[in-house]
Parts: sequence; C-alpha cells; structure tokens
Amino acid sequence: MVLGESCYQISAVYSYPMSEEVKTPPKRAHDVAPSPLFAEFMKTGWSPTPLAGMSASDVTAWTVARRNKLSEAFPGIRLVIPAGNFKVRSNDCDYRFRPHSAFAYYTGVQGSEATADAVFVMEPTGAGHQPLLFINPRSTRDTDAFYRDARYGELWVGRRYTVDEAQTRYEIETRTVASLEDFLKTPKESLVIRDQDKSVDTIVSVHERDAEFATFVSAQRLIKDSYEINEMQKACDSSARGFADIVRALPAAVATPRGERVVEAAFFGRARIEGNDLGYETISAAGSHACVLHWIRNDGDVRPGELILVDAGVERDSYYTADVTRTLPVNGKFTPAQRSLYTLVYEAQKAGFAAIKPGVEFAEINRACQRVLAQGLFDMGVLTVSVEESMRPEIGLHRRWTLHGVSHMLGMDVHDCAQARKDQYLEGKLEVGHVLTVEPGLYIQSDDELFAPEFRGIGIRIEDDVVVTETGCRNLTEALPRHPDEIEAWMGSILR
Repeated sequence: MVLGESCYQISAVYSYPMSEEVKTPPKRAHDVAPSPLFAEFMKTGWSPTPLAGMSASDVTAWTVARRNKLSEAFPGIRLVIPAGNFKVRSNDCDYRFRPHSAFAYYTGVQGSEATADAVFVMEPTGAGHQPLLFINPRSTRDTDAFYRDARYGELWVGRRYTVDEAQTRYEIETRTVASLEDFLKTPKESLVIRDQDKSVDTIVSVHERDAEFATFVSAQRLIKDSYEINEMQKACDSSARGFADIVRALPAAVATPRGERVVEAAFFGRARIEGNDLGYETISAAGSHACVLHWIRNDGDVRPGELILVDAGVERDSYYTADVTRTLPVNGKFTPAQRSLYTLVYEAQKAGFAAIKPGVEFAEINRACQRVLAQGLFDMGVLTVSVEESMRPEIGLHRRWTLHGVSHMLGMDVHDCAQARKDQYLEGKLEVGHVLTVEPGLYIQSDDELFAPEFRGIGIRIEDDVVVTETGCRNLTEALPRHPDEIEAWMGSILR
C-alpha cells in the first residue's frame, strides 16, 4: 500500500506542506484541488490505449436465455439488480470487490471485470424487456479523475471498460452510472434486489413484490445449464489441484507455528492462480479444531499423527465455485481409530450418493447418510437408543456427533439459491441439473467421555460436489481420492 508516500509527494505539488505547529498530515492528494498548471499538464502527452481484440464474452448466449426467463416472469415491470457497493475493510481501504451473484448471472460480468456501483436494469418494452447496464466507465485522460479519485481512478485502481467496450463485451446497451438516478426517477413500477446499493434503495421505493423478485432470481439458478456445469467442473478440477498443493505443504505446516495457515495459504495460491478467488473462507482445522464446524481462525499447529480437515473451494472468474472437504492424516497414514471413524463417514457418503436421483426428496440424501452414521454409532456402543428411535426427528441422539445437514445447492454462491422457497429446495425434489454437495461428518469432541480416549478430538468430514443426472448423479470431484486406502496412496505419491 503506497497511499502515504504518494500522498505526500503529490501534495507537495499542490503546496500543502505538513503543519509544523500541529504536526497533522495534509489532506490526501485526491481531496485537494490541483493547480491549473498541474491539471493541464496531467492532460497532455498520453497515447491512446484502446483494448485490442475486444469481443463478446463466451457466456453471452447463456445470459440472453436467462434474461428471457426473467422477463417472462415479470411482464411490464422494471427490474433493477445492483452489482453492489464496495465494503469497507478499514478506514479508506475496501475489500476486493465481488458483485452480487444475480448481477453476474444476468450480465455475464466476470472476475476482475466487475466494478462496484454498476447496476443492471431490465426496462419493460412492449414485447418484453430491454437490458441496460449502468457502469462507472473508464476515467479518461481528459479528466482529472484518473489521478485524483483514489477509489475509482485508473492510476489508483486500474483500467475499467469504457461504455463502448462494455457494450461490446456483454452485448448489452451500456450507459454511465451518472445517468442512473434520473433514469430510475422516471415513474414506473419497479422491483429491486435490496440491500446491495444504498443509492438505488433510496431512489426506488420498496415494492410489495421485492421479496418475490429476490426469490425468483435465486431459484432460477437451481437448474444449471451446460455452461454452468462446465464451469463448476473446472472449479472442482482446480480445487483438486489445490488439495494436492496442501499435501505438498504439510511438511512445512508441521515445521511452522500456526501451521494451519501454511495449509490455508497453499490452497489460496491455487485459487488466485487458476480462479478469481476462494469461494469462501477456507477451513484449515488440524487435530481437535476439526470438531469446530466453522473453524476459520486457522491459527493452530499441525502435528504428525493427527488429522487435518480442510474445507476449501476455488471460485472461477465466472464466480462458480467448488466446495470440497477432505480429512487427511498429517503424516500420510491413518491410525486404527482414525481409519474406523473415517470409514464410517465414507460409507455414509456412499449412501448419500446412492440416494440421489430425479424425483427423490432433497431431504432423503440427509436421511440416507444419517442412517449409516447412526448405525455405526450404535455398533460402537455410544448410541443409547435404537437406530430407528434415533432417526426420529424428535429424538436424534446420534446428532450429538453430527450436527449439520449433508447437502446444499452449489453454484455462484457456495450456499446457492438460498432465497428459493422451501418447496423449491429444502422441501422439494431433485431434478436433473441440480448441483449439490454430499458432506457427512462425524465430530468427537476432546472432552466426550462417551468415546474411548483414542477417538476423542477427531473430526472427519468428506465432501464432494455432484450434478443430478437422468439416472443418478455424477461426482464432479471424483478425481480427488476419498477411500482411506486411496488417500494414503495419493499422499504417498506426492510426498515421496
């Protein structure tokens, strides 16, 4: 971060020196009006820099079909989908921007192309809707924004598309965000994806159908088209390579204090090299930390003889993400206790896979996995009621060791389609094109005296991503070993 140095260098040109009396810093350079001489000088001597080879995105044809479905659902109504605003990390530093998934889904904006404050509008016409994209365009050299605006200026944050470039890229009529307010103030019944853009929320009144609109754009992503499934396969393949990176990093993780962060960093490198980012915060949980379901502190040591549970996924530039969990023996070999628990979870996952087919209730995947886990716990003597009793929702004693559900939809969001109605998702039935996780887990806390000492502090989860097919499902993460024998052989081949 070079803000301080650049600030004082440029502020000297503007004649705002540090006050000797109060020892307070000057205004930041971009807050200070430049001298006329400096402003004019900054406009001169620049060569044209058009983007060579600009062409339409490969997702354009798919976004047209998606928009047509959206238009049919809300005839005669203006539909407003903001990309979202920057989220402040600290003071004047923002988090890296990632647009709202519905905005990306309907526009085709990808990866680092995305810019904060953009807004997508479906404007009703006689025959349907006209798509319009409002962006903060490139800060050209005939203005002072490119060097004065630290949040959007090209010198500070890099080049953006011009209006014409964006229109070529997305094949959507593109306008400037500066014109959006007047456009939205023209009287028209409008629905908005709320809580993404403060300005839009202020300009457009709340409508009683806003929630319905949010539900629709979420539920439309339940059935993945072939482009989406292909992107998710690529995300899964990248994630598999990320897990191989993790195995290679294990010796360094063992040798380094807070070694969980060595593991986390290894996967992050793969996500940034092959994708846009992580799909979510990586869980790197060694030893008993694996029993903490959402362990993202990742500040523990990694010790030989223990297991490490890693839940991580690469997000593609298209924003489609994988969601994978593997539980690995740090030294490459399972102990007998570790193997017995791992095998139970493995068998539970197999039952979950077998339950998946079109027309089956979504909840049946969870029931199939839970039944295997309950039976295994009963056979170990820790479940004090019968399997049938424990499987009754009002009893569920086996859930002491497996608190979470085993499946959720996956796509642009790691927990995709979360605003779909229950009858469409959680209480619905599986359909061809659904992409979801299967992730049973078993977690024996360190202080759980119902288990023998050798089992305490062991947490195991195995998670894979599958697409529902005509006859069952296809595992998108099949390339990554799951069986304990395969895990040991795979790790051995990497570490030897």
